[in-house]
Amino acid sequence: MTIRAAVVESKGAPFTVQDVVVGDLRDDEVLVKVCAAGICHTDLIVRDQWYPVPLPAVLGHEGAGVVERVGAAVRGIASGDKVGMTFNSCGRCVNCARGRFSYCLDFFARNFGASRDDGSSVLSRDGVDVHAHFFGQSSFATHAVATERNVVKIETEIPLKIAAPFGCGIQTGAGAVINVLRAPAGSSIAVFGAGAVGLSAVAAARVVGCSNIIAVDINPARLDVARDLGATETIDARTGDSAELVLQSKAGGVDFTLETSGSPAVFRQAVDCLAPTGVCGLIGAPAFGTEVTFDMNTILVGGRTIRGIVEGDSVPQVFLPTLIALWKDGRFPMERIMRFYDFDQIDEAAQDAAAGRVIKPVLLMDD
Repeated sequence: MTIRAAVVESKGAPFTVQDVVVGDLRDDEVLVKVCAAGICHTDLIVRDQWYPVPLPAVLGHEGAGVVERVGAAVRGIASGDKVGMTFNSCGRCVNCARGRFSYCLDFFARNFGASRDDGSSVLSRDGVDVHAHFFGQSSFATHAVATERNVVKIETEIPLKIAAPFGCGIQTGAGAVINVLRAPAGSSIAVFGAGAVGLSAVAAARVVGCSNIIAVDINPARLDVARDLGATETIDARTGDSAELVLQSKAGGVDFTLETSGSPAVFRQAVDCLAPTGVCGLIGAPAFGTEVTFDMNTILVGGRTIRGIVEGDSVPQVFLPTLIALWKDGRFPMERIMRFYDFDQIDEAAQDAAAGRVIKPVLLMDD
């Protein structure tokens, strides 16, 4: 079957929509007709080779659509189901057995390897494989091949264009607050970076009842959105040292911080404004080899904790329906960060995202 897919040919190259061929499904695979796909910061840094993903490849890992066919071994998903797609995991390692799927021991290979386990690809062009299976989906395409493990059923009345971005960035920010930090009602949090992940964290902090929700960014328009989503205070990081500004706002420091920008300097600030026994969650993804320094006594004396967070520690089949139910109830209005583009506008959408002109671009596929 011939489909349309956005291919990145080489480091820093544009996304170009072209024809590719989908091969046969394997027994554990699911063919999804993609209706919408969010563009995530991770797609952009992979395009630019911050992470060593082989190219040419079809990226995309926030897809949603309708199941067209399933492999012979698939039992929980059927043709006609509306689904969202999320990250992949093996389901067999010690961490998967503990329900820690985002820390699967084979996580990098299954999400950034851009191939099946045996090195093959379901996509080809002129008889030559094109790297696919990015995050188990490669959803920058009119059809995606996923697995039963990384698709989640969605209620029929939920718009797929809204559900699509929940599969990575939104669940990551919200899960950081709800699943990892487990911020209690009345606690304080500072979120460094008001992109899609940071704003999802802000909205989740309001849901769980944090009393002080501070959003930090250099983009005034994004800080306006943060206030709309629940921030009780915003800080323009261009006006001074962000850690000091947070400490001026919350004497003694905040209970929790999240670093979503991937900047070592910002990471240091997020740790430095923690209250004693406070926890800083690191979400932002820098290039491989990026290092950061801390005053060790800041961490030691105050009993502070630094915690890496991948995909919000989500069990997608449980957490994504929970978030979508919150959206349906009007308590988690993440559509406010979305802007929609036709699939053929993918490179324009990527440029807008990189320039900060849009928070969460969402592609709408056609036939």
